[in-house]
Amino acid sequence: VRISPDRAQPGDVVICSGSIGPHGITILSARESLGFETNLKSDTVSLNNMIAGLLDSIEDVHVLRDPTRGGVSGTLNEIAQNITINGKEMREMSQTLPIPDAVRGASEILGLDPLYVANEGLVLAILPEEKADEALAIMRNCPEGKGAAIIGHIAMKGKPLVKMKTLYGNYRIVDMLSGEQLPRIC
Repeated sequence: VRISPDRAQPGDVVICSGSIGPHGITILSARESLGFETNLKSDTVSLNNMIAGLLDSIEDVHVLRDPTRGGVSGTLNEIAQNITINGKEMREMSQTLPIPDAVRGASEILGLDPLYVANEGLVLAILPEEKADEALAIMRNCPEGKGAAIIGHIAMKGKPLVKMKTLYGNYRIVDMLSGEQLPRIC
């Protein structure tokens, strides 16, 4: 098995194994006694069984990363920086980002972007698009992957960018976070 950001290819999809942000918002709320009235709880789980099933069934898994520090955006930007030698660009599709309403609401109140919130029990997988349905079925068959969704794809471009499609159909650049959005929670 060879998993590395430089294996990502144009046409690959980016799959997120579950909801974005519950861990970071839950920990922040508990630590800072913010008292949010939600059913959010940390999504910390072991991913080894789901990932083993994925790797046993699909030889072409190119990248696996946990979006803990820096959240989904930070992790995708790190991957994009590593694959730019070959001029690839990563794009996220905002309509399919699995961000729970409670995370969106809490993030809005706190002035945070859920894409930068820390996650636990979450993996980003990059693999060929023709393997996406099989990968989603494998991941969704496990409790820790039941919310798996395709959140983006790799496109051939000249700059190391992560872009997100907006409600208006154009793209905005999702940059690496400068400074600290949240206190370190993990």
